[in-house]
Amino acid sequence: MDWVTAELASGRLHIGDHLPGERALAETLQVSRSSLREALRVLEALGTITTATGSGPRSGTIITAAPEQAFALSLHLELATRRVGHDHVAETRLLLEHWAATHSSPAGLDRAAADALLERMDAPGIGPDEFLALDAEFHATLSRAAGNPLISTLMEALRIAIADHTAELARALPDWQSTAGRLRAEHREILEALATGNGEAAGALLRAHISGYYAETTAAGAASA
Repeated sequence: MDWVTAELASGRLHIGDHLPGERALAETLQVSRSSLREALRVLEALGTITTATGSGPRSGTIITAAPEQAFALSLHLELATRRVGHDHVAETRLLLEHWAATHSSPAGLDRAAADALLERMDAPGIGPDEFLALDAEFHATLSRAAGNPLISTLMEALRIAIADHTAELARALPDWQSTAGRLRAEHREILEALATGNGEAAGALLRAHISGYYAETTAAGAASA
């Protein structure tokens, strides 16, 4: 693991590169193959590498660098121990998205990608699971306009860690289609504010959007419990 970190830091390894074969790597590092496999399993769990069998350019062990996987795993464990609650996650999301909105620039906004996601969320009869997956991607797309990749990574980690809980609460809503309609309208307001360079307005709209949906789903979840 230290070797992979050093190789990435030095620039000798890059995202998309293949690691040497297991035998060659064990010999290079002078460790047993069982120890090497254990380290590779940890790196895969952390999202640093992906391993695939077979032949072709995507087979073998490849550097992927998906840190949101590690953040999500850690957060999921924190939620399981109840040291961190879903209300804390909502507060953190508010901080991240509000900051991203107020520091974004229209030039950094991928308007085409955001519009495409909104169009997919307009599909008649779309259910909460599919809608929420697109919703998370939409919010991540907006956050990238701030030019801080760590913000988007942390947001993705939050989404992964609470995905099941979020979907469960959405399914408990008494009128999902009405809620989805309101969210669509709010999404378009937020996007328009960002596209016209009004980050402060977008931040305020995002705060109301996230807080309102969290309050609505929490109340629905409590009512159905």
